[in-house]
Amino acid sequence: MSAERAAVLAEFAKACRTATRSVSLYPATHPSIQASLARATASAGSLVSATDLTLTVFPDMLAIDGEAPERADPAVGELAGLMHERMIATLRVEQGADAHDWHALLLLLARPAKELLTEGGVGAAWAASGRGHFAIKEIDYAEVLRERVGGKAVAWDALIHLSRQGQHAPPDESTLTSLLSTLGDPARFGGLLEQLQRDDTGVGDDEDGDTTVSARTAALIRIIRTMLDATSQWPQAQGEHNVLQTAADASAELTPEMMLSLIARARSPEAEGADLAGEVVDRITDGTVASFIAGSVAQAGGASERLAQAFEALVPEADRKERLLDLAKQEAGKSRLGQEQGFEEIWESAVTMLTAYSDETYVSPEYARELSGTKSAAIDVERASDDPPERIQAWLASVSDDALRQLDLTLLQDLLQVEDDPEMWYGIARLVVTGVEQRTEAGEVQDAHALAFAIVREAGAGDREALRAGAESALNTLAAGPLAGHIATRLRQVDDSGVEPLTRLCRAIGAPIIGPLAESLAEERDGRAIGRLKELLFGFGSAGRDAVDRLKRSSHPEVRGMAIDLLRMFGGQEALAELATMLDDRDPDVRRRALRAVAQFGTDDALAVMQRALLAGAASGLTVAEQLADLDDDTAVPLLAYVLAHSEARGPLVGVHTQVIDALGALGPRAESIDALRAAIYRGDWWAPFRTARIRKAAALALRRIGSPEARAVIEEARRHGSRGVRTAARASTRLGAHREPTQA
Repeated sequence: MSAERAAVLAEFAKACRTATRSVSLYPATHPSIQASLARATASAGSLVSATDLTLTVFPDMLAIDGEAPERADPAVGELAGLMHERMIATLRVEQGADAHDWHALLLLLARPAKELLTEGGVGAAWAASGRGHFAIKEIDYAEVLRERVGGKAVAWDALIHLSRQGQHAPPDESTLTSLLSTLGDPARFGGLLEQLQRDDTGVGDDEDGDTTVSARTAALIRIIRTMLDATSQWPQAQGEHNVLQTAADASAELTPEMMLSLIARARSPEAEGADLAGEVVDRITDGTVASFIAGSVAQAGGASERLAQAFEALVPEADRKERLLDLAKQEAGKSRLGQEQGFEEIWESAVTMLTAYSDETYVSPEYARELSGTKSAAIDVERASDDPPERIQAWLASVSDDALRQLDLTLLQDLLQVEDDPEMWYGIARLVVTGVEQRTEAGEVQDAHALAFAIVREAGAGDREALRAGAESALNTLAAGPLAGHIATRLRQVDDSGVEPLTRLCRAIGAPIIGPLAESLAEERDGRAIGRLKELLFGFGSAGRDAVDRLKRSSHPEVRGMAIDLLRMFGGQEALAELATMLDDRDPDVRRRALRAVAQFGTDDALAVMQRALLAGAASGLTVAEQLADLDDDTAVPLLAYVLAHSEARGPLVGVHTQVIDALGALGPRAESIDALRAAIYRGDWWAPFRTARIRKAAALALRRIGSPEARAVIEEARRHGSRGVRTAARASTRLGAHREPTQA
């Protein structure tokens, strides 16, 4: 990169870092933010001079069109690190990006990376902001990891050894990286399974080898748990679901013995990792079963009793067996075995073995008699009551209120996931809507969020388009019900840590909840809940602005005041225009709040709005001093100076100008006041001598009242070098102010 462009990039990086700190510390209308955003926008304009550009983000460097600075400024490395932590791979900046777009982007960069990742990533957060002119491409870590290992076989020895020893974590980052690179790639995870099953470490071996299979299954569960721990902070679709589905899809590479061991562990609640084994087995698809059968038959040259047992456990239904065996035959026909003569005979023999399998030969006559007598023996078992207390407690816990609520939650989530018929799915969604309302009211907000997200997932782009309309309808029903009232009630009761779950619930539901939240805000009287509801609405970005209209139309002055607060938080030209309309509110307190809000914008447009309001108030009989009562000096002085510079002292405005000049004199020695008064003392029209003399005299007296060395210098200059009228006003102020003490700063 040329030295000139590198300098522009460094200036841009410094401006962005400064602005990021500002937006994280101050509200949008604070002067510090306005100045920082102006600098960032200007430096970006210098960088994006002719066409749109794309910034490529490295951990400590930014590149433009493949070019990077030969010697990077520290600010460039700092900004690159900030963006890289938030998983930004590239950032495309369009020429039309304005201060509002930059403000929205910098707000995201100021948020913790972990928080953005939890909410779906920086790309999703930017899309939710509603702003444009930027395109963010996120880092695909799965692809990065695949590139890092170069597509070659990874040595899993250390990982397998540690897992067989009972350790749950990989020894180093390199091993973990190799492990995570298998996510979404069943073929690569299958390579790990093959090596695990070939491992001859001898840990846990016994004479018949059953313990070896069990130990290898336990090692597999520990590896899966390690992957889940490593991806615990990832979105569920990339983390837990991806890990379990990858393991399930790769299970076609298991031996029949390992498959039986995995199924047995899933059916034994007391076994280590029974829950994970069950999750994996439940995700095994028909295609995976067919691949498992085809691979096992091709490997062994036929079917074994162990394969038949595993097939029976996976597919107990006879009609489903026939269909899957046809699929398996097609796959086996493509293998080496399928190219050999006699494949048809081998396959027919395997089918006979797999379909004719029965466990009758494994049930002894004594055991069969016991099974037939279990019903009549139930009473004897009850009378014996010899179960240990811990077992009874475990049974009772399984039917406790908490366990049943959790079962209800899981059942509803599973039903929404497995049902494909739109009408049936919508019937379940209505039950889920009721569940979200009830759980929110009871304070079980995380469970409510889990249920709501199960509906939201189907409302977005996905494979089940037929369910989208039903999901959107369910979300609208949810938002229109009592949920917003329950949320407002919880916001009154919870501490600060309890606000975040409620916020995540509202953001999951999205735009439909904004209107009901605004109505709840209009009716809310609790100060803490009001503040939290405001922050909630503000968090929706541009979509939250729609709530302001409802509040502005309220008959309660306090509610209209809340609309002013929200507009001040949103900022921007549109907010300023809406605040201008509220300067005419019938309630004086609302007018004062609107004036203070406009003043905080600190722009020329805001000053023009305040000038019109000030002049309108003067016309209705209010003095300038009365209207400035609620403004601090830092806001009042720029406003008064603006009025003098942008209005003519004619007719009724002569008195207003005189009041403005007097007010500037009363506010003390400020450079902006002295400059405005100096302009006023020299200003005049020869055809209006009396009006001109009045204004000049008032300006000279105000300068004398300020009394600072700078003010006295202006009077002395006017007395010596001004026109006749200017000299007269200056001398008169000197005589009138001779006995006054100068105002101290």
